[in-house]
Formats: sequence, C-alpha cells, structure tokens
Amino acid sequence: MLLNRRQFLGITSATTLVAVCSPNALLGQSLPNHPQQGSSATLKTMQALPQQKNRLLGYPINMTTPSEEFFAWRKELFVVGLNQFAFNNVGNPYDQSHIAYNSHAFEKELINRFGAIYGFSPQNIWGFLTNSGTDSNMHGLYMGRTILKSRTGVMPKIYFTQEAHYSIQILRDLLNLEWVVVGTERDGSMDIEDLERQLNANPNHPALVVATIGTTFKGAVDSIDGIQSKMRGRASYLHLDAALFGSYLPHTQFATDLLHEISDQETGKKAKRYDSIAISCHKFFGFPSPAGLFITTQTNFESFLAQFSQIHDPEYILQVPGTITCSRDAVKPAEFYFFSSESAFAQQAADARTMLDNADYLLKEMTNHYHHLQPTRADNRSNTIYFSKPGETIVNRYSLATMGLNVDGQHTPFAHVVVMPHANKEILDQFLTDLGKDGS
Repeated sequence: MLLNRRQFLGITSATTLVAVCSPNALLGQSLPNHPQQGSSATLKTMQALPQQKNRLLGYPINMTTPSEEFFAWRKELFVVGLNQFAFNNVGNPYDQSHIAYNSHAFEKELINRFGAIYGFSPQNIWGFLTNSGTDSNMHGLYMGRTILKSRTGVMPKIYFTQEAHYSIQILRDLLNLEWVVVGTERDGSMDIEDLERQLNANPNHPALVVATIGTTFKGAVDSIDGIQSKMRGRASYLHLDAALFGSYLPHTQFATDLLHEISDQETGKKAKRYDSIAISCHKFFGFPSPAGLFITTQTNFESFLAQFSQIHDPEYILQVPGTITCSRDAVKPAEFYFFSSESAFAQQAADARTMLDNADYLLKEMTNHYHHLQPTRADNRSNTIYFSKPGETIVNRYSLATMGLNVDGQHTPFAHVVVMPHANKEILDQFLTDLGKDGS
C-alpha cells in the first residue's frame, strides 16, 4: 500500500526515518562494524599481487617498490599532519594561500626542479602537480584554447594524430574543439609534411597542436622542431604529451630533445620550442599513485589568468587559482618531492640507462629467435617493442596491451612490451621462454 506524504509524516518519527534511510536498509543487509570484518575474502584475493607485479609488461607502469627512504619520508610528513587530517592544495602554488594546511612549498619547488631539467627559465616558469597525465593534458589544452581564443577572437582547431593517447580525444570533445587529423610516418610519429598541408587547409583558425613524445602503442616521438617550423607566422600553441618519455629522456643522451628553449643559430637569442608539457609521475618514476606534472611559462600563465579571472570569482579563496581543479591533493606533491632530490635524479639516470639497455636486449632476442613476430622499435629513444600478437595465455600472463595495426594494407593484431625499470633481464628472459612455448 502506498502512503501519501501526510500519512507518511503522520506515522513516521525521526528514528523511523533514519532507519529507512540508513545504509543497512538501503542495501538490504547488515554492514560490518569495522572495515576488517567482511573484507578477508577480498584481501585474500589480493595477497598474490605483490609476487606477480613484475610480470606487468604491457603498460607503462614502474612496478618497483619505492625505497625504504621514501617510506621514511612518508612518516616525516605524517608527523606534521599530512595524512592525519585534511590538507588542501587549492589555488596557485606560486601565490599566497588563505588555507595554511597545504604543501604548496613542496609543490612549487617540484615544478622549479623539474622545470630546470626541461630547460625552463627559473624566472619564467609556472605549474603544479596534477591528478594524472590526463589531468596535465587537460590543463595544457584548456590553457592553449583560452590563450589562442583571446588573442585572435577565433576558436582554435586542435591537431594531433591517431597515434596520440586516447585521452586527447576525450579532452577534445570536453573542450568542444574541432579535431584535424594529422597523418603519421611508418614509425607512428607525426607526418610533418601532412601537418603543413592541414594547416594550410585551415588558414583562418589558430592551431592548438599536441605533440606526443612517446606514442601510446608504438612508442614514436613527434618532432618538436619540425612542428614549429610549419607554424611560423600563425597563432599557435604547442603542448607536449610526454607522459612516459618525458620522465626518462632528460636523464639520457637525448636530454636536449625536450629542452624548452634553445639558442637561435641566427640571432643567438633563446627561442621557445613549445608552450607546455605533461609528465606522469606513476610511470617511469614508480610513484605509487596516479599523479602528473604540468609545466608552462609564467608568461603563458599570466595570459591565461587574464582570461580565466573573468569567469572565476576569486573572492572566496582570496586568489584566482588558475587551475581547473579546485580542491587539490596536498599529500601527493609532498610525497613526490622525494623524487626531486639529487640522489633521486641519479637513480633515475641509472634506471633510464638500464631500461633502454633492456629494450635493446629484448629487441635483439626477439629478432634473433622470433623474427616471424615482426618485432619493431620506433627508435633507440623508445622503451617499447611491438610485435604480432601471441596467444591469449601470454597476453594474459604478462598483461600485454594489444591493438590492431594496418600492415601493408591488412588489419593485423599486435601486442607490445613496455620495458619499465622493474622489467629486468630475468623477467624478460622468462617472457622470451614462455613466448617460445606459445603455440600460436
């Protein structure tokens, strides 16, 4: 029998209302008094994961457990309140915060230290620690769209390739940007001549270009200087999605590839190569939680802020934050600060060398013993080897990412291994042995 509102209120006390609306009533079952109760089965299924983690070869995640020093640093942060009660990094880390419970000092220093690695001028840098590489890309594209629209009065078109990370397609839709598809070279990098053709076909729109520094499946690198050479004389903004490669290339012989500024050979003056860069923290670095770095120039930030402040009322937090996200995690910047010390950079350099050496090793062994799988590497900057898809047992055992590629006009299933720091030769040898047993 259905009750009308008057009847319901007439027979319902506050106690009855609470009972009806309680989680137990809504779920139709009793909840445990403590989280330990009823969770043993779930925890039991997870017990084997630490022993299996080094078999993750198909995705760019460093499964190495951080050092004891990292966990000691966590304890130091805990002592001052981080992870004990609510800290919040809302706002611009380079501006005064009205909320004292933040880690802006660590966050600002993080951006300055990593910015130096990418060749940003210490007098012209801005950024913050984001929730992920995708979040960093979102801020880069939003900033680029806002700056270009304000300078020209025309909404820009966004240029990227099919090889770019799928997040760019999501963000394009979110920002309501028209996408111009740019072709690729055989290795998966952006076809610079096709970019020029596409730019010429859209002369009345500013260009928001995404260069991928390490494409998702093939591990190719778009040419920053090649892209810039085609955008001279037009309103443009170049954002680098360097989620994985951006974290390790600065510690290799290819460090100059990602320098933000280089000297112009004709004038001797510093020339800007790109506008902003996104890097993931949970990939090469092995940070145990998704996070990202977003770095740009103070000049870009101020241009963006002039427009952003028109849509954002700063009175509530006593500043214009310049970030899409409002409340922001204060624990992650403080924890990731551990990865910005001199000793941490030295460890990253060692990991980068070993990782690329192991990628060399895997390619050589697969070429020698499994040539029929067509093992391929974009170039020696890449830690990614892709090959014809093996059987499902191998794919599942090593969590291999798979994708259909167009090979000589035919759609062919491929898989790839992303050689991360945890993937040592012992793991790779086991993978090669299992590949030899594969019946596919």
